Order: sequence, then structure tokens, then C-alpha cells
Amino acid sequence: MTAARGLLLHPITMGLFLQSLFLLLGSCLHPAAAFSKGCYPSEEEGLKTFRCSNAQLTEVPRDIPNDTNKLYLDFNQISFLPRDAFRDLPLLLELDLSHNAITRIESGAFQGLAEHLHSLDLSSNRLVSVSKDAFSNLKAKVNLSSNPWLCDCRLQELIRAVELAADSSGGIVCDSSTQEEHVGKAFLQVIADTDFCNVYKKTTDIAMLVTMFGWFAMVISYLVYYVRQNQEDARRHLEYLKSLPSKQRRSEESSTISTVV
Repeated sequence: MTAARGLLLHPITMGLFLQSLFLLLGSCLHPAAAFSKGCYPSEEEGLKTFRCSNAQLTEVPRDIPNDTNKLYLDFNQISFLPRDAFRDLPLLLELDLSHNAITRIESGAFQGLAEHLHSLDLSSNRLVSVSKDAFSNLKAKVNLSSNPWLCDCRLQELIRAVELAADSSGGIVCDSSTQEEHVGKAFLQVIADTDFCNVYKKTTDIAMLVTMFGWFAMVISYLVYYVRQNQEDARRHLEYLKSLPSKQRRSEESSTISTVV
């Protein structure tokens, strides 16, 4: 009887055991399956970290836990940072976007990070020109080194608007420039002697002066033409009057004077 009861309970026990095992495995695997391929959460030095390094991403993932403190998106193929790309990460302290293919950063891309973010790495991307507005109110130390920068007034305004990460300023090199002699030089070294924004203002002022001079020359030319044309008409009229008999000439002159009066 006892043996029969054991045989009856054995399948029930095994079924419950397997069910519990599947639930346990499911709870363990579910969080990993919820994230983008190649991404996973961890805890480093007491900080909640989310790593997506070398995950072949082409855009910022949308499934980043909103309590993340450190976010690694380095060594991917991200090319564009849209507005509000990180708006749901109010506790983010460090953001690593190095070694991507970023060419454009939209104004407001880092909106919502101003209060806590203290480190932003954008090194080794494809940035040529970025508006200072993209970093508006951001207090983080920014690494902008190893990008193919165009050295001009826009870059000068950007450099003055952000706080550069320590030892990164030397890596901001002119890949191209509005002045050819600056290509290949460190940008901070260049702006120590050259004010790109002042040069731009002078160029604009000169262009305005040239335009104004052009219009002035056109007005003068028209006036000269107008005067000469009237002089020619007057000369012809006088010659015509001289060719008339004296009585008719006086009549024509009187008519001319009356018309003028």
C-alpha cells in the first residue's frame, strides 16, 4: 500500500519540482532577454552600470534601466544623437560614447542630464562641427578628442561653452580649417593666437562694405548717365533752335521758357 502511494505521489512531486525549476530559470533569464543584444546590467563600485560595449548598435537603445548611473555605449556604430536621447536617465553620472561613428548631435540630445552627469566621453567619433547649444546647461567634463574637427568660430564657441576633460584638450586637432596654416595643429594652441569669431566678424563687415560700395557705384553710374543724357538732349535742342529763322527761334525759345516755367 505504501509502495503504491509512493508510485502515485512520485509523478506529482516530479511535476511540481520541474514547474518550480522552469519558473526559477524563467525569472533568471527574463531580465537578460529584455535588453538589446550585447547589453547587460551590472553593479560596479556600488553604482548601477549598463554595458553595451561593442554590441553593434546603430542607435541609442531604448531599454536602458532608468536608475542607471554609468552607461557604456562605446565601440558601436551609432551615428546620430537625437533630441531627448537620454531623457529617461535622471541618475546618470557617466556616459561613454567613444569609438562610434557620431557625425551629428541634435540640440537637446543631453537634455535632462544637466543635474547629475559629470563625465561625457565623445572621443574617437566623426564630429566635424557641433553647435554649442547641443551642450546647453551641461556641467559634465567632456572629452572631444580624436575627431576630424573643422577649426572655425563654431568650434571656438563650443570649446568655451563646455568644460573639457583633463588631458583631452591636446587631442582636439584641426583636421580642416578656415585658415589652411592651422591644419594639423592642436585647436587650443591655435586659438591662443587667433580669434576665429573676430576674423569671421571682420570678413562679414568687409563683405557688407563691398556690397554697399557696389550699390553706391551703381547709383553714381546712373546719375552720371542721366546727366549726360540730359546734356545731350539739351545740346541737340539748342542746335535745333539755332537752325531756325530768328523770328521763329525767339518764338520757340519763348515757348521753351514758358514750358520750363
